[in-house]
Amino acid sequence: MPRVAVVIVTYNSADVLEGCLASLPAGAEGVELADVVVADNASKDGSTAIADRADLPVKVVQLGRNAGYAAGINAGIAALDLDGLDAVYVLNPDCRLRPGAIAPLVACLAEHRTGPRTGIVAPYMVNPDGSLQPSLRRAPTVARALVEAVIGGDRAGRLGALGELVTDPRDYARPGAFAWVTGAAMLLSARMVREVGPWDESFLLYSEETDYCLRAADLGWRTWYEPASVIEHIGGDSGVNPMLAAMLVVNKVRLYRRRNGVVAGAAYFAAVLAGEAVRALAGRRTARAAVTALLRPSRRTKVLPQ
Repeated sequence: MPRVAVVIVTYNSADVLEGCLASLPAGAEGVELADVVVADNASKDGSTAIADRADLPVKVVQLGRNAGYAAGINAGIAALDLDGLDAVYVLNPDCRLRPGAIAPLVACLAEHRTGPRTGIVAPYMVNPDGSLQPSLRRAPTVARALVEAVIGGDRAGRLGALGELVTDPRDYARPGAFAWVTGAAMLLSARMVREVGPWDESFLLYSEETDYCLRAADLGWRTWYEPASVIEHIGGDSGVNPMLAAMLVVNKVRLYRRRNGVVAGAAYFAAVLAGEAVRALAGRRTARAAVTALLRPSRRTKVLPQ
């Protein structure tokens, strides 16, 4: 059977980690669960104690500080023997796998070996109430940022390919290739991991998965979506926490500028700023925090070290 390792990055995740670990045996039906690594960002709530007493072969890796999601993934992968694995499943601790959820993802890696290389596979993601949680994304562009600024991301995502966020349920009913997917649940080909290299740790949180998917695409690895695999994700903090919302917006502007240059980056910055300003005027606290972070260089540095 395919050999798969799981890497879970934790930071004060005691309230959700046990449920995630408990879902792994059933989720791994049809594959060999070779390793489970919990990479901990200096939790103070007993997260590592929960990992230690799990009825699984769990290895805890201590980062010693809150180094971020990308650093946690890198530390977790570094603890694995990639040569003995087919894939690595990167998970948020607030995810729950449905029975047999990993096998369809691994099968996608095998199916496309003779065509375009599939290096990243994402599952169908649902909220705790069973409703769709949009997790697929198109490539970020200035035009899409402008459309989202005018009509909002959710609405733009339902109108063809106008928005970056894919929100039309019909797009989630069938497999397909996408520019990038949320980093809460991503199956990574072990071969691709060796070729693409480590995640970019300059992104403490948010946009690290965008960067990774786009860098993989630069090397000829595509990101695939497989709805036969279902995973529950609690999530949602960036929609209510002003600091996290600001970090999300600042990081996506940074990443776009880094990949597309100063001129295109300035246009993207203006489009994103316009959209956040409209939402701030409508009274959204998270948007006000994002506008402040975008306009004040000292605030941007505080939100995310350069």
